[in-house]
Amino acid sequence: MPNLLQKRWHGYQTVWVFALQLLLVIFISYYNWVLGLISLCLVCGLTYVMLRAERRFRKELVRYVTDLTYRIKRVEGEAVSRLPFGIMLYSEERTVEWHNRFVNKMFGQDSVVGQPLSELLPALPPYPARDKKDAAANTISTVETAVADRHYELTVLHDERLIYVHDITEFAVLRDRYEDERAALGIVMLDNLDEATQGMDDQQRTALIARVATALTEWAKQYRVYLRRLSSERYLMMLNQKSLNELEQSRFVILDEVREMTADLKVPMTLSIGLAFGTERFSELGELAQSSLDMALGRGGDQAAVKAGQRLSFYGGKSGAIEKRTRVRARVIAHALRDLMQESDRVIIMGHRMPDLDVIGASIGVLKAADMFQVEAHIVLDDKNPGIDRLMERIEKEEPLRRRFITSEHALDLMTEHTLLIVVDTHKASMTMEPKLVEEASRVVVVDHHRRGEEFINDAVLVYLEPYASSASELVTELIQYIHEKVELSPLEATTLLAGITVDTKHFALHTGSRTFEAAAFLRRIGADSVMVQRVLKEDLQEYIAKADIIKHARMIHNHIALAVTEPNRKIPQLLIAQVADTLLNMTNVLASFVISERPDGLIGISARSLGNMNVQIVMERLGGGGHLTNAAVQLEGTQAEAERRLLEVLDEIEKEEGLFE
Repeated sequence: MPNLLQKRWHGYQTVWVFALQLLLVIFISYYNWVLGLISLCLVCGLTYVMLRAERRFRKELVRYVTDLTYRIKRVEGEAVSRLPFGIMLYSEERTVEWHNRFVNKMFGQDSVVGQPLSELLPALPPYPARDKKDAAANTISTVETAVADRHYELTVLHDERLIYVHDITEFAVLRDRYEDERAALGIVMLDNLDEATQGMDDQQRTALIARVATALTEWAKQYRVYLRRLSSERYLMMLNQKSLNELEQSRFVILDEVREMTADLKVPMTLSIGLAFGTERFSELGELAQSSLDMALGRGGDQAAVKAGQRLSFYGGKSGAIEKRTRVRARVIAHALRDLMQESDRVIIMGHRMPDLDVIGASIGVLKAADMFQVEAHIVLDDKNPGIDRLMERIEKEEPLRRRFITSEHALDLMTEHTLLIVVDTHKASMTMEPKLVEEASRVVVVDHHRRGEEFINDAVLVYLEPYASSASELVTELIQYIHEKVELSPLEATTLLAGITVDTKHFALHTGSRTFEAAAFLRRIGADSVMVQRVLKEDLQEYIAKADIIKHARMIHNHIALAVTEPNRKIPQLLIAQVADTLLNMTNVLASFVISERPDGLIGISARSLGNMNVQIVMERLGGGGHLTNAAVQLEGTQAEAERRLLEVLDEIEKEEGLFE
């Protein structure tokens, strides 16, 4: 029994009271022994009564505690059994040893004792690995699971082998409803309306737009999307997350339907869709939707881009970018670039790492444009590679041009707040020859022909991104025709631009449009030497033998895809990997090719090529790379076997989702 009950007067105050009474008795007896005797008898009687009362209190207290203990033990099992939440005990073999009635109702069985937890609760986590720094925290796990149509939260105490089960169905239903009803915003754009309707009269144009509008309206009704027409080529979409999930599961079939519906036109109509989700503010949703649409258009159109929080997904993109027949945009960009150059103290031009002929050609074209306005300009070139060695040998013989090439360290020293940085043939800062230059530059211009990826130099003051173009050299050739009335290029400089176009089009066989040949014709008129281009592009015998050795390891997958994996521990330059992929594409019955090899820097390089029937950019993006519809690549860490396994998994996924080929 607790001391507090035994000594409920909180000490020995009672003893002092009786001692005081005894002293009083002695004092009275000293004056009158009769009164003292009477007082002593009274004190002894009072003491006897109090002692009996104390013994009776203790006996009744013990009886009360005993009865209470019995009652508690009697209802304890029933109380635990009827708790409004579940309790389960399991053995070291993870089988159920005991549970209360809540668990019976949960599983709809009289008893689940003896059954394994792995069958009853597959979502239950295993016992976690111990962490010396935080061992106590690791002994408790919380997980959510569903049984039948109910949702439960499991709190697992691993050390006690105890599980608490709470029914959270109402909360889960409200949470799912909240998520499903969150707003999403989108913009649909007919991205080539002018090109598709060129040559049509007003009646034919109106009929075509009406056909497309009807298809869009029926599609919107099917997926419960509010669609509002803003202009002849632009629509606003309002929907919730549930409808957005259904659209993503359908892979945005409207893209294929509109393209197939207008396939009889010279230029089929295509759509671009930008969707945004993940924020409660409609102003932010609108900005994100426009950004997603810009991303879809920057990748060539005919696709949907969905921005949901940190996730950015792309759907479609099976057709090539439609060539713009008008040069209005080129003229506007040229005039804007001219103004920026004239406002700058110097111009620094930079391409991507491992530069190719397209980078060198485009850089020299921009350099000559700056020279026309007497603005100091330099080209950043750090690393050379076999692909540009022959061209650089010819450039080094031209002393005035050779001195314009500088290192990235020198470029950083020259950089001021009034310096203009022009990035060619890439739009990713991490891919540039020196990313620090992009960070240091106060003004950046991007000239690129690759389909836009998730990473982008967003703070650029001027962006000329045209996926329809064959090369950056083609874009620069158009710009210099409008940037100054009198274009002055030496034969070597014109030849360099022509070489950039030639190498990116595989000798004008792939990814060419009418403007590609117009640019090449312009360069020929001002002195470009096609014979010199062929000499620069001549192939080394040893390289040809090395390519043949890689090609002999190629095999066919998915009927029309050639896959070549080099021998382990054999390091192949990225340029050679790309050349092998190009060569495989020339083989009969091959619509796409992939080459996997270890590079000299230790990374695993994958080069992908196609004839346009397959979008290899989507394949490489799923692996972390990027590129064009017909030309893409990625660099991975790990082994060749792991890279091959990941590539095959991605190809299988795309084949199941929407098919690899059009």
